Amino acid sequence: MPLREIVTRRSIRSYRADAVTEEQFEHVLRAAMAAPSAGNQQPWEFIVLTDRDLLANISEIHPYSKMQREAPAAIVICGNMSRVKHRDFWGQDCSAAVENMLLEATHQGLGSLWLGIYPRQDHVDTLKQVFKLPEPIVPFAIVALGYAHDQSASCDRFNSAYIHRNRW
Repeated sequence: MPLREIVTRRSIRSYRADAVTEEQFEHVLRAAMAAPSAGNQQPWEFIVLTDRDLLANISEIHPYSKMQREAPAAIVICGNMSRVKHRDFWGQDCSAAVENMLLEATHQGLGSLWLGIYPRQDHVDTLKQVFKLPEPIVPFAIVALGYAHDQSASCDRFNSAYIHRNRW
């Protein structure tokens, strides 16, 4: 059976106002930075958001981020192109970091939601302006964080029809 966090993690869209602690942020960010990356390039950078105005602003910018109006926190995951050695893989590296964040958030008792930014150039350009990002930094995703109003029950998504052995 997979780790508890893997099977119980859910995308949370409704949050209580309780603050995320600095210790929880650190655990989530440590998990992100423990992700594998191509050639160990570690292209990620993170912006921790707790400012209510910024969180509300994101909910106006991103069409699927209305939950940011009530989520107490978020983390913006960015790719630092100046550290990229394997250009075609930085998105995979950042995706691995995001998945680690989601699992650690669940482990910390937090709800989370992955909001994609890259490769939507309109979202990338807008967030670069909002956060005043320097040229080599590309916003990749936002992870909303907080305590869920209601944690839905886990479900078993295993489907043997998706598995092929040796050939299609």
